[in-house]
Amino acid sequence: MNILHGIFGLSCLLGLAFALSENRRAIPWRVVVAGVAMQAALALLLLKFPPASAFMATLASAVGALDKATEAGTSFVFGYLGGAPLPFEPNGKGSPMVFAFHVFPLILVICAISALLFHWGLMQKVVGGMAFALRRTVGVGGALGTGAAVNFFVGMVESPILIRPYLVGMQRGEIFALMSAGMAGIAGSVMVIYGHILGAAIPEAFGHVLTAALISAPAAIAVAAILIPFEPSDERDAAIVIADPPRNALEALARGTSDGVVILAHVLAHLIVLLALVALLNAMLGALPDLWGAPLSLQRIFSWLFRPLAFAIGVDAPDVDTAARLLGTKIALNEFIAYIDLAALPDSALSPRSRLILLYALCGFANFGSVGILVGGLCAMAPERKHDIVALGFRALVAGALASLMGGAVIGALT
Repeated sequence: MNILHGIFGLSCLLGLAFALSENRRAIPWRVVVAGVAMQAALALLLLKFPPASAFMATLASAVGALDKATEAGTSFVFGYLGGAPLPFEPNGKGSPMVFAFHVFPLILVICAISALLFHWGLMQKVVGGMAFALRRTVGVGGALGTGAAVNFFVGMVESPILIRPYLVGMQRGEIFALMSAGMAGIAGSVMVIYGHILGAAIPEAFGHVLTAALISAPAAIAVAAILIPFEPSDERDAAIVIADPPRNALEALARGTSDGVVILAHVLAHLIVLLALVALLNAMLGALPDLWGAPLSLQRIFSWLFRPLAFAIGVDAPDVDTAARLLGTKIALNEFIAYIDLAALPDSALSPRSRLILLYALCGFANFGSVGILVGGLCAMAPERKHDIVALGFRALVAGALASLMGGAVIGALT
């Protein structure tokens, strides 16, 4: 029955994407079928084959090393705001982590490393290899495949940096698929945090967070291909010529760092504005009369929309209302707060199976604040495509949310 319910949930989510498609006749069904099949196959492999899970944990630890290296710079420049030891005893209220000084500087490091890899010609070879493999399996180009896959290791802004020279020439649908994959995934730098938060509530939480982050990429490409179809890739993305290339490695690092400053400024500015608008809208909704005994908010409105989807992906019937509230919190605010709320629930609030499904369904950056981060970063990287990127921002949020829900449906079918 769980398998049948999982198939039903996937059908509902893909059917919703089909209803929202801008061109149903042009949908590349090979990409869709391959993406969904790859998501299910990866989930089965990582859940039932322990060596595969151990390998993914090793890869994630490499990302943690990069994050630690970045912290060496931020802690020196910003002190405890950037990760250095606190000069006072924490009182348990709030968090000492300041995203602008502790998390986002990773963008600068990724920019510098990316520029160096392109200067040495290594990234071109990686993209070419991905192009060869993915063109013959899923049917997507190497630049899109690389950007989507790298989301598992870094974040939704850092991963496009690695393929930045390809962005201008990508199809509109391919850019949308890249944005959708960013919305559906999470950065390696926060996986450990989420695993720690959920560790007491869900057995082997870190391994499940790793799996959820990985299986989201093919699902996001499948959903994106339905919403905004794109043509199967050809050989044009297998090679690239960089105008005015740097003369040496030091110049490549300097250029990458300078470009990263611009991208970081765009990300911070757009994030501030989007979160301020969400808070303003919540304040306006809160001024209205209470509805059914509680004030209105974006979180509450989205929870109503998520009730049927929570049931569709396999959440046990008594847990649907609680699950819908958590999913609404994730979209209106972020997955970090939703995970904290999930971990704080008493054992009687959700069944173990519903908790596991929600871990997967909540795993992803799809929220309003992330729209600002993603749009700001991509516009700084490819200003020539600014019109497309801005227009696709909120649709990418929808695609990312659907892809994460598909992960919940797949896990519901396998448990």
